[in-house]
Amino acid sequence: MASQSTSGSFRSTGAPEVRVSQEQQGLEALDTREQLKRLLEREVANKPFSELSAVTYQHRGSQLAGHLLLDTLEDAGFGIDDFDAVGALTAASIPLAISMLQAAASRGQDLDAFVMDFVYPSIKGPSIQGKRVILLDAWLSEKSYVQTSSLVTLRNGNELGLDFSILGHEGAQVLGIAALIGSTPSVEGIEVVNPLTEEGHMLPFIRVYDEQEFKLGTARESAADDGDDGDGDDGGASGEVEE
Repeated sequence: MASQSTSGSFRSTGAPEVRVSQEQQGLEALDTREQLKRLLEREVANKPFSELSAVTYQHRGSQLAGHLLLDTLEDAGFGIDDFDAVGALTAASIPLAISMLQAAASRGQDLDAFVMDFVYPSIKGPSIQGKRVILLDAWLSEKSYVQTSSLVTLRNGNELGLDFSILGHEGAQVLGIAALIGSTPSVEGIEVVNPLTEEGHMLPFIRVYDEQEFKLGTARESAADDGDDGDGDDGGASGEVEE
């Protein structure tokens, strides 16, 4: 009968040869940020947008994403004690919200999650009355063509402004917006306009990875596959999507 760990860590499961095979993949030798980047590269390469679900619903990807989002927020000045809940703006960010909740729990911290929805009730989850919240998306960018919400959010501000007003009506304080991958035209953050009051708010935008990191990686991989050293005129164009 297999012995059970008493150290308080998760119990190892699966056949020994399976565990060895996973360990030999080499990811463990990298720092956590690079581990997750390696997993994401296949989902991002040569795509204008991806919901990243092959990574965010994968056991290792989910664990890494939750902890790295918390770490990146902390580096940006939002420690785990500075906010009470994370709100998934889209279906693609629901697994990330749950990952953050579980990552916080593993650190002995309490964090709630909720989902923004156009179907009543507009906020699904525990009460956010009086809570400080961080809004969350998977890939938030001006080139998020597939995910209409992201496109509308960054080009017109309509949907995010509506979300902002709903949260305010519920008594929550929105501190900022976070994403696993993202980019914005302004380094200051994302401006939202409350459609009810027409009042504008600039919200900090915190992302674990800038999407440009993956475009550069894709260009290098394409050059290597072609036997090129990447110095040619076409080396930097791989993976770019024209408007």
